[in-house]
Amino acid sequence: MRSAFFMVLLSFTLWAESPKPADFILLFNGTDLKGWVGQTEGYQAQDGVLTALPRKSKGAKIYTAKEYTNFIFQFEFKLTPGANNGIGIRAPLTGNPAKNAMEIQILDDSAPRYAKLNPTQYHGSIYKRAAAKRGHLKPVGEWNRQEIRAEGNFITVILNEVTILDKADMTRHKRPTKGHIALLGHGSQVEFRNLRIREIPKTK
Repeated sequence: MRSAFFMVLLSFTLWAESPKPADFILLFNGTDLKGWVGQTEGYQAQDGVLTALPRKSKGAKIYTAKEYTNFIFQFEFKLTPGANNGIGIRAPLTGNPAKNAMEIQILDDSAPRYAKLNPTQYHGSIYKRAAAKRGHLKPVGEWNRQEIRAEGNFITVILNEVTILDKADMTRHKRPTKGHIALLGHGSQVEFRNLRIREIPKTK
């Protein structure tokens, strides 16, 4: 009896002490694409999951209606074999975010067809700008957790609790300092959930 009581008490304590993202704002409500604009026909919202649809998402970009400057963006994603997607940050509503803003690569690094990419094209990298560390993705079909921090000209990417891109300095690339968060479809199925953001006050 005492053992059962202890387990209940321990469970309550762990729940009470777990991080509470009260200062984060959900970007996806789990049921529809309210708060997003763009080519929404390439994505499906259902049961708490936002899915980039195979084929339909090729070239389909969706953006947060709101713009952000400095922020911490957290989300979970699940890849399919050979999947390719991207996260646009500080992106304008037109053009290619990889060229006129920044694209954080979402990629199944294990796929044979990606064996000879440039290091700056693998998962977590700032596409063709800064290479992320490899080897920290979970197996295809499992959920990954990722965090992107944008503070001034410095970009950090944390994948499954491992920092794979540490304060990459984008100063010389002269990218926008403010813009939208975007999901950049490339025609393969990728699932997202628990998308949330916290804005960081500008430091003096």
